[in-house]
Amino acid sequence: MADDVTQQAPANTPEMQEVATSGDGLDITLGYFGTMRPNSDPILMSRGGDLKIYEDLLRDDQVQSCFQQRKRSVISAEWEVTPGADDAASVKAADALRENLNNLEFDDHTDKMLNGVFYGYAVGECMWAKDGNQFVLEDIKVRKAKRFRWDIDGGLRLLTLNKSAEGELMPPRKFWTFATGADNDDEPYGRGLGYYCYWPVWFKKNNIKFWAYYQDKFGQPTVVGEFGPNTTKTDQDKLLAAASAIQTDSAVIIPEGMMLELLEAKRSGAIDYGAFYDRMEGAVSKVILSQTMTTDAKATGIGSGAADVHMDVREEVTKSDADLNCGSFNKGPARWLTEWNFPGAKAPRVYRKLEQAEDLNAVAERDEKLFAMGFQPTEERVEEVYGPGYERVPTPAANILPGLPGNPDASFAEQDDDEVDGLVRQLEGLAEPVQTKLIGDIRKALTKAKTLVEFQESLEQIGDGLDLDAFSVLMREGLALAQLTGQSDVQDGD
Repeated sequence: MADDVTQQAPANTPEMQEVATSGDGLDITLGYFGTMRPNSDPILMSRGGDLKIYEDLLRDDQVQSCFQQRKRSVISAEWEVTPGADDAASVKAADALRENLNNLEFDDHTDKMLNGVFYGYAVGECMWAKDGNQFVLEDIKVRKAKRFRWDIDGGLRLLTLNKSAEGELMPPRKFWTFATGADNDDEPYGRGLGYYCYWPVWFKKNNIKFWAYYQDKFGQPTVVGEFGPNTTKTDQDKLLAAASAIQTDSAVIIPEGMMLELLEAKRSGAIDYGAFYDRMEGAVSKVILSQTMTTDAKATGIGSGAADVHMDVREEVTKSDADLNCGSFNKGPARWLTEWNFPGAKAPRVYRKLEQAEDLNAVAERDEKLFAMGFQPTEERVEEVYGPGYERVPTPAANILPGLPGNPDASFAEQDDDEVDGLVRQLEGLAEPVQTKLIGDIRKALTKAKTLVEFQESLEQIGDGLDLDAFSVLMREGLALAQLTGQSDVQDGD
């Protein structure tokens, strides 16, 4: 009763220690209290516990194709290392790890470690070395997962010939491991895709055997040979040999008549082994890729909306695998190297760059709409989105009028009414000579012309002789001045 009262009483401080441990015989679901922790996978438990049955599944073409697609989609993405914090030590730790991984076949190691997704867990031995005054990861040797077991205390053990039952306890910080797929943290072996692929592959293999028998019976008829009641054993053997010569391994002999004919197989109802085979292949695709269309595009077709959804699902699976793999590396080798070489620094983060690039056409359309609203991207933003190699179009010729756009000292918001009026008068003064000359040329042409046709030809000559640069400058500065005038009116509340 006292214990019950104690448990119900409010605690002044939280309990810091782990209570519901799975070791020391506290996990009643194990049903086993030895040194080694058994794998709770029911398929493995019923077949000796050897992962070889899952290794055999990878010989299936659909399993291999789907799982290879899942792994390759991870390692095809570039990896990156970022500091765990902004301090100098953390930045140095990230730089050192980045250089270390550049000297390794990190994609190859990642590819092998991802087999743990299929088996439930993976084990990679870290080969440490000394480079000057620092420890480095010289190599990673991914071992066969079935060689290892965990004990009830969470220690990793290597099964050997001398210790095939309890195994040899491995040293700490020597192996990069991860487990996935289990529905709890008490299962160190995880629950791999092999468990879910086992029965679809088993049914598919046995279906093929019966499908072959079916094809043999209904694709080619059985040869029947008849023999009489007094036929000797020697003659029966000759008849059977003759029947077998017509169709190998599909012949029978019967009494009466010694006659050969083709016995047609007769059946009723629908038997579709192909549909069953496809259903099992689809089940494998769903298990491994969580969708089917990237491996088996049927009538719905790649390019349809459904195909896009399926591809999105595959990308989510890829990202989860990348996060799992990189996360286990960050908690293991990346953290160990940091603590050895840069005490006090925050461990760096290794990750795969799987974010989808923005549709540049859509981005350009958005920028165009923002520009129409009065916003324009900075040069830094342009380079970030569209990449290097772009620069602003240079301003054609300096402005004649001071204070207008193009002048480094321009500031629309600071112009007052007197300044704006002054700019207007300057522009009118610059435009007057050009305008006066053009009007004078037109008047002379009109005076000299005897017909409208001659006048039209004179206008064309005047147009050809115009100083277009001067007109373009006036037009540009006139538009800028109009914008400046409008801003000034807005400031004044007009």
